[in-house]
Amino acid sequence: MTEKLRYTFSISENPLPLYIESIGYNPEELDFDRPEGYPYYHWLQTVKGEGMIELANQTFSLPVGKGVLLTPYTPHKYYSDHDAEELWETYYITFTGAAIDPILNSLDMNYSAFYEETDNISFPLHIENILKKLVNDDAPHHLAYETSADLYQFLMHLKKFGKVNNQLSILQSFEKIRYIVEWLEQVYPQDIGLMEISEKAKVSSQHLNTMFHDTFGISPYSFLVQLRIREAKRILITNPELSLKEIAKKVGFNAVSHFVTTFKKREGVTPSMYRNLHQ
Repeated sequence: MTEKLRYTFSISENPLPLYIESIGYNPEELDFDRPEGYPYYHWLQTVKGEGMIELANQTFSLPVGKGVLLTPYTPHKYYSDHDAEELWETYYITFTGAAIDPILNSLDMNYSAFYEETDNISFPLHIENILKKLVNDDAPHHLAYETSADLYQFLMHLKKFGKVNNQLSILQSFEKIRYIVEWLEQVYPQDIGLMEISEKAKVSSQHLNTMFHDTFGISPYSFLVQLRIREAKRILITNPELSLKEIAKKVGFNAVSHFVTTFKKREGVTPSMYRNLHQ
């Protein structure tokens, strides 16, 4: 492949057990700094060249034959060596699903870690097979079920044949607040703040702040806002008939002006501009 490819899929109200949110190929990978992480599981691998990724206050190289699996909301930064003669080419998949946690837990893979190819597995081959199906189909979004099966096969092969190294300590801190994160995923549209989150966690607001900063590098309230913005982005694209006022109310903002200001601060564009860019 020589041209940039990216396919995105809307997460439905009743998602599949495994669901690809986005998949693509980048012939010249960009620099990304995500202090709040990505809201879904994220697989990134090198095709050519070499990249650098910063995780858990450490810097790792990502050469050919190596990939990284990031759990949701894991703070990270990755970039290429701009002085290198060869461009950093990558494949990536972001994914979620109704059964993603049970599946990864049963495979003992529900943590951020690096994987290396062995003689029994080629990381690019799995991604290329999925991309070829999407490229050759006139309606790639109709392939959700088929690509879900392909993703499951990839994860099974990754578990069976991939060589794991550098398990990251982020798992330990995430487990302490997993139930709070899962609760926030359900109640983010409600009128809640730090006090309500602290009461649910049965810890002081100061301790709760420390737990979230240790895990995600952000405050609990900032995490809550991130969930609201993530859902707003989905609704903006999938429900073009809804007004900004209606969307703001659906995701937990009391005023449309606060919604617009917060969205622009975090995404760099207004909600209306975001909607127009993705139509």
